[in-house]
Amino acid sequence: MEQALKSDADFRLSSILVPLLAIIAGVFMVVLDSTAMNVALSTLVKDFHTDLNTLQWIVTGYMLAQASVIPLSGWLSDRFGAKTVFLAAVIVFTIGSILCATPSRAEWLIAFRVLQGLGGGCVLPVGMAYVYKLAPRSKVGVVMGIMGIPVLFAPAIGPVLSGWLVEYHSWRWIFLINIPIGIICLLIGSRKLPRSERTQVPGMDKLGMILGPLAFASLSYGVSQGADSWTSDKTLIGLSMGVLALIAFVIAEFRSETPLLELRILASGDFSTGILVQWIAQFGLYGALFLLPQFLQQARGFGAFDTGLTMLPQAIASGLMMPIAGILFDRIGVRWLVVCGLSLVSGALFQYSHADLATQSKDLILPLIMCGAGMGMMVMPMNTHLLNKAPSHLVNRVTSLTNSMQQVINSLAVSTLVTILTSRAAARGAEMQEAAAAAGKNAANASPEALKLAAQTVLAKGLDDTFHIMIFVTLGGAVLGLLLRRGRRGSQNGSKTEVQPEIMHG
Repeated sequence: MEQALKSDADFRLSSILVPLLAIIAGVFMVVLDSTAMNVALSTLVKDFHTDLNTLQWIVTGYMLAQASVIPLSGWLSDRFGAKTVFLAAVIVFTIGSILCATPSRAEWLIAFRVLQGLGGGCVLPVGMAYVYKLAPRSKVGVVMGIMGIPVLFAPAIGPVLSGWLVEYHSWRWIFLINIPIGIICLLIGSRKLPRSERTQVPGMDKLGMILGPLAFASLSYGVSQGADSWTSDKTLIGLSMGVLALIAFVIAEFRSETPLLELRILASGDFSTGILVQWIAQFGLYGALFLLPQFLQQARGFGAFDTGLTMLPQAIASGLMMPIAGILFDRIGVRWLVVCGLSLVSGALFQYSHADLATQSKDLILPLIMCGAGMGMMVMPMNTHLLNKAPSHLVNRVTSLTNSMQQVINSLAVSTLVTILTSRAAARGAEMQEAAAAAGKNAANASPEALKLAAQTVLAKGLDDTFHIMIFVTLGGAVLGLLLRRGRRGSQNGSKTEVQPEIMHG
């Protein structure tokens, strides 16, 4: 115990800053590409002479590829070592980025995006587990907080960067900028990332390797198609396959002696409570990230670049709050960080719900800062809390479990909110038509400008209603956050592996 305390006392962040930089670089480019393509789709429709239904697979294919490979990342890390898997994943992602910048046909771009996603799916969970193991227990919050900066900053800065590249240069630069980042990550990582221990895996969970990726990819696909229609053939087939594969996967994992994902950890009340809070929080956070750009672009008529600039205060606030939250986590635990973080997001959503067609960018600065600070306050502390609740030898498997489900929750958030928004906008449109009819006005006689204004007004009111619903979701997560306990890992789980100085240069 004294040796562990000495190790904690002697630890300096500078001792792991270089390997940490390699992991941050890899995570940043992977997360950046998850949102960067959204603003480029309209340009690609023209360049490839195709329709949006085809091009949506540029985004969906990337997401499904990630969802399918995430469950494998923990087993691969145990079998081949985290360093080998992380660097191999970065290589695949970088090669995929190079290929994505070359095609002249949409079908090839979709195929290369899938390759990109297969590499990117391993980078975040493996990187997160790696960072957790780099720091001693008393400093893990600070280190994970630094690592979390790209996780929140990249999605927020993505639309700004890609909007500028698309508008003033070429969409191909969205992928070309990954090349120097990937090379830097590989050069630093191959030399400075510590050697990671390989675990003697008794056998391969072959059934889990088939059912796990199938379940998470099918569920992600089904809920993403639900944004168009929850009763369409594509949605029902995707959800049905996903649910059946998930049930079979759970049964197989509990029966397997070497499961792909260690689901038995869900028997822990603290862990199960934590992951439930994380899912609700993830739904609220991703919903907030998704809804406001829709208001700015569709209701207010902002361009992609202007929308990205408007969202910038949120990215800055989350980036500044992340390391502060890490320090606070080490001192007070996760409970009040989650409660305060989701309360701030709820306050931001309340202000969003009062936005209208007269709202300017400056009017959104305060709620954007509140939302960004709330995200930065709780995202990585929540992930760290779940890792603390897991036995040390299962850290790789826990990051795979949490990241797999987050992929599904993100898709579910978008699909559900699109459904709610469509329903509320339709209801608001019916109300306006009834009011116009009662006033003796005929829509057929309205000017194009009046019709456009009416459509924007209906959408803005529908978004306001959706923001109101999201307030209750985030407040519900804040209330559940009160159930989180700091706790300490018992000896039966094993103590956290300390990083020895001699392996830091392996």
